[in-house]
Amino acid sequence: MQKEKLLEAIAGKNRGLLATQIDKQAILVAVAQLEERNPTPRPVEASELLEGNWRLLYTTSGGLLNLDQVPFLKLGSIYQCIRVKDARVYNIAEVYGLPYLEGIISVAARFEPMNERRVQVKFERSISGLQRLIGYQSPEQLIQQIETGKKFPALDFTIQDRDRQGWLDITYLDNDLRIGRGNEGNVFVLTKA
Repeated sequence: MQKEKLLEAIAGKNRGLLATQIDKQAILVAVAQLEERNPTPRPVEASELLEGNWRLLYTTSGGLLNLDQVPFLKLGSIYQCIRVKDARVYNIAEVYGLPYLEGIISVAARFEPMNERRVQVKFERSISGLQRLIGYQSPEQLIQQIETGKKFPALDFTIQDRDRQGWLDITYLDNDLRIGRGNEGNVFVLTKA
């Protein structure tokens, strides 16, 4: 019931882009109520549930939502792909706009469990460019290319800054829904892709 209430609250909000202040408050209440009923008390240890590709349903992250403010670009799907065995996470945002100028913004990171709910995230590589030039077809295909060490004809660089790290608390996890709260106070609601 609480899960359906949250999904209903975020429906039609375009990941938060269309959420009014009142919507945001109602969504945060629904998030908190669902977090109280987390069926996985030790989510970091539930690798079979964490593993896979997740699609963002809702966020309060201005960093992500502001991608939609770039002239001539619209934010497409956003994915977070977790590879538990390798302790890796890939954030992939698809952007659209003028014909043939569809883009991709991706950040690869390592994560380290801090406790049963929190992971430390260290960003390592950023790739931004046109989907056509990169040869982007899907998150899975892009990740395979990144893992083989492929260099892309795009803005493709190693993140050296030691300050480019953060943490994420996984506050709810079931078979197809995950909620996280980040070190900057942002909320993320994702579904299995």
